Amino acid sequence: MRLTCRLLVAGCVCWSWSVTAGIEPISTSIAVGMAAALTGFLAQYQHLLYYFQECCRPEWISYNKTGLKHDLDKKLYGQHVAHQVILKAVTGFMNNENPKKPLVLSLHGWTGTGKNFVSQLIAENIYQKGMKSNFVHLFTATAHFPHEAHIDKYKTHLQEWIRGNVSICPRSMFIFDEMDKMHPGLIDSIKPYLDFYDNLNGVSYRQAIFIFLSNSGGEKIVEVALDFWKEGKEREEINLKDLEVALSLSVFNNKNSGFWHTSLIDKNLVDFFVPFLPLEYKHVIQCGLAEMVSKGHAPDKEVVETMARDLNYFPKEERVFSMQGCKVIPARLDFYV
Repeated sequence: MRLTCRLLVAGCVCWSWSVTAGIEPISTSIAVGMAAALTGFLAQYQHLLYYFQECCRPEWISYNKTGLKHDLDKKLYGQHVAHQVILKAVTGFMNNENPKKPLVLSLHGWTGTGKNFVSQLIAENIYQKGMKSNFVHLFTATAHFPHEAHIDKYKTHLQEWIRGNVSICPRSMFIFDEMDKMHPGLIDSIKPYLDFYDNLNGVSYRQAIFIFLSNSGGEKIVEVALDFWKEGKEREEINLKDLEVALSLSVFNNKNSGFWHTSLIDKNLVDFFVPFLPLEYKHVIQCGLAEMVSKGHAPDKEVVETMARDLNYFPKEERVFSMQGCKVIPARLDFYV
């Protein structure tokens, strides 16, 4: 007879062992007694086990406001609006012991402006294992939901995945990348989990975090940034109010946004539409210098400037905004070093 015992801890199985015994009642009783004694011993010292196996507990999940602010200050370039909104939204939510709904953020802007990077910074300052945490779940439209013909199956699987993981750990994070490539209607399938419900079928989603990443709305953001530049205003004068309403309407009415006529917008379930501005030449330089350091090189501004000048900018004559942002820098820099 094989007796398997597991010590269950919030969000994980922190210990598992088996005891093999003969079929005789005496041997079986001894085996059960030994297992019970061991279970009692481990339960008494289970707090030590939390440090060896990731669990849904403060030892593994704890918000670091100072760390997030430092990362946004030092590592995110040219995104003063996103910096302010992200820090306030995440801090307010994480400090609220009884939120009324999950935190829902929708990050918009052209490629290379920092959307994925910011979602990683948020994860790293909440979960000890960052993006590698078992409680952080990343979905990419082209990888996880590639075929429109299977949308009904995708809806079912997505609902089951979210429900199952929030049941294990209420403080779960779900990141949806490439929302602009998401099939219309798919994201509506998770609307109930983002709404103002105490619980659904015994599961509360109010401590979860949902982050959507999209290139859609980027044209509207660029339009506003260009208008400010043409009027001689500093980009730092751009505020959330200058962009948020136009941005939400833009993605709501865009059939290729993933949010086309979605009830998530119609029912005001997205807490913040966060705009990521197009980056300027000076921001590309900052990204390049930081990348040199990350690759183990001494920062060389002359090398980075040479690389930056070879990138594409718009408007064509004035060369104000980078068309690729910082996304191509890791690969391009190797050519110049």
